[in-house]
Amino acid sequence: MPAPIRLRELIRTIRTARTQAEEREMIQKECAAIRSSFREEDNTYRCRNVAKLLYMHMLGYPAHFGQLECLKLIASQKFTDKRIGYLGAMLLLDERQDVHLLMTNCIKNDLNHSTQYVQGLALCTLGCMGSSEMCRDLAGEVEKLLKTSNSYLRKKAALCAVHVIRKVPELMEMFLPATKNLLNEKNHGVLHTSVVLLTEMCERSPDMLAHFRKLVPQLVRILKNLIMSGYSPEHDVSGISDPFLQVATNTETSKNVGNAILYETVLTIMDIKSESGLRVLAINILGRFLLNNDKNIRYVALTSLLKTVQTDHNAVQRHRSTIVDCLKDLDVSIKRRAMELSFALVNGNNIRGMMKELLYFLDSCEPEFKADCASGIFLAAEKYAPSKRWHIDTIMRVLTTAGSYVRDDAVPNLIQLITNSVEMHAYTVQRLYKAILGDYSQQPLVQVAAWCIGEYGDLLVSGQCEEEEPIQVTEDEVLDILESVLISNMSTSVTRGYALTAIMKLSTRFTCTVNRIKKVVSIYGSSIDVELQQRAVEYNALFKKYDHMRSALLERMPVMEKVTTNGPTEIVQTNGETDPTPLETKPPPSGPQPTSQANDLLDLLGGNDITPVIPTAPTSKPASAGGELLDLLGDINLTGAPAAAPAPASVPQISQPPFLLDGLSSQPLFNDIATGIPSITAYSKNGLKIEFTFERSNTNPSVTVITIQASNSTELDMTDFVFQAAVPKTFQLQLLSPSSSIVPAFNTGTITQVIKVLNPQKQQLRMRIKLTYNHKGSAMQDLAEVNNFPPQSWQ
Repeated sequence: MPAPIRLRELIRTIRTARTQAEEREMIQKECAAIRSSFREEDNTYRCRNVAKLLYMHMLGYPAHFGQLECLKLIASQKFTDKRIGYLGAMLLLDERQDVHLLMTNCIKNDLNHSTQYVQGLALCTLGCMGSSEMCRDLAGEVEKLLKTSNSYLRKKAALCAVHVIRKVPELMEMFLPATKNLLNEKNHGVLHTSVVLLTEMCERSPDMLAHFRKLVPQLVRILKNLIMSGYSPEHDVSGISDPFLQVATNTETSKNVGNAILYETVLTIMDIKSESGLRVLAINILGRFLLNNDKNIRYVALTSLLKTVQTDHNAVQRHRSTIVDCLKDLDVSIKRRAMELSFALVNGNNIRGMMKELLYFLDSCEPEFKADCASGIFLAAEKYAPSKRWHIDTIMRVLTTAGSYVRDDAVPNLIQLITNSVEMHAYTVQRLYKAILGDYSQQPLVQVAAWCIGEYGDLLVSGQCEEEEPIQVTEDEVLDILESVLISNMSTSVTRGYALTAIMKLSTRFTCTVNRIKKVVSIYGSSIDVELQQRAVEYNALFKKYDHMRSALLERMPVMEKVTTNGPTEIVQTNGETDPTPLETKPPPSGPQPTSQANDLLDLLGGNDITPVIPTAPTSKPASAGGELLDLLGDINLTGAPAAAPAPASVPQISQPPFLLDGLSSQPLFNDIATGIPSITAYSKNGLKIEFTFERSNTNPSVTVITIQASNSTELDMTDFVFQAAVPKTFQLQLLSPSSSIVPAFNTGTITQVIKVLNPQKQQLRMRIKLTYNHKGSAMQDLAEVNNFPPQSWQ
């Protein structure tokens, strides 16, 4: 067989792996070769193979099949074999293994070996993984080595004695005489380990604490001598004398042990909450680590700086350029830490420069970084944007570069930003129009562009952009783009919904292409996409039956507030958005109120009368009724939807009736519950079943309380469950918060939610429901009509 590769070559090969799968393939191939070598009892390369196996074990891969090989190496007469064998025993064996009898004999023999380094290996192994039985059997050997004149062995024996005491506390007295003698040791390494042993004994035994208390003056003298004297040359660790007496300003950094000492110095400074000067020194040490060629040192530096950036922000800022350079590192772990630290350093002063670097990183980084990087840029831009134009340009750049990786809320957040930036409307719609010409691959960008073109298409064709040179676009060219989005194979159902709604809005903004728009909307009335078909059918109804309302319903959206809450009488509500506490009593308005044209909108559900619906949002701020339309059609969530626009003067003025369930909070809701109303199954599809049960109050017979119960008969939970409902305008509806958002599998539980319906005219109840949830990794959505309410529930 050919000679196996060396450990150094294996490490170099594994580090070239770009994916976890590629690394696993390399490891599996090498493990197969190692197993084959073990089966053939290859003594020549056993040490090399076990060393490679230990490296793979440290990476997290299974290496248990090498346990017996470690024992064979321990039994070898070669020091190099024993060293790897004992190291493997410490890593791969523990107290539960059945090989301890063999281990005990090997360690006992090596504790009496003629070579101090072999004795040292045995002491280290016993002090690391020795069981209580092993400690009892070998405690006498350890105690003998504590009394030897060899300082190298005494310091290792002292640390081994600490482990023996932890495993078998009753053996403590055996080490008492030797411990007292060790305090007189001049060698700093032995002195250090003896103090560790003494401390362990005092912590575990009050008697020992009382015995050693009289040694306090001696310990103080020892500490004073350590401070006043120089380094002890005989206490050397890889060429560094007295590592625990080193200071940060003169420690050799050309060797790894020097960097380890400096890192321990940094941790000490940070843990003891040192003065600011020392903390700056510690951060500067970490800054020098970032320039080191060793990837591990750079990673440690980035991780430590990330922990300290909140408390020492300005000190870390001085190393910003070095940190940003780490974004170009080939190591993915370093790259991720550098990205996290870069976002932590962003502030109002460096926002432009840092975003330039992070956008460049977003453009060139691996796919697994794009989602986190895009989210970080969104948050930083929202917090520190120097201007609205810069903010919009930055978000658009992200959508253009990594639109497929952005969070779900990126589209509505950008739409809100654009809506609130009134002076930027012409500039934004022009930029978005040019951004999607011929490229629909970035769906979030296409969605925002479609929405903006629908809202501000008149500004696009008018060429009124002042921020940059305007482009000349005709109405037909704009419609060509939106129709291309509708038929593109890359467009999702949601994107097509945005495009169709945009085309519909343009019927009130364009003058020469209304007939073309009617044809497009009519075509999609027979679409196989139910959502798209529903929109088209309802838009067709606006063209035919409600053409007089179209301009008001589709007028431009008003400025949106950042945070809004649903009112108590929303027609459509999402679970979890309302406060389940009792509603406050609200007196009716003192004066006449104008009714909204949106009152007629609920006729789309089938109502034909003209009784106005009770307003569902405060009317103190006029807004577009288009929000109500989109809510019913499922285009946007009602949360934050604007109130209905005031009706024109031609609409008759009527007084506003009281709010839904007014006055009920001042008395118990159900003093006398009328029972006996049969329950119904409102929905049953794809394993999801929705049942309605009914109750009515005799004190207020116009109020029906419906309790929905959602159950799931499939083998997986349905998560993020959302129930929405809409009723005709002659009713009023209040949807309270659900009991949960997860419908358990196998019908092991249900979600309950309460709906309160006010039916003053005693009409037959009808309801449209919309269900959204995640199941088996896919987002599910469905619409349904509920028309089978029992007569007892509404008569």
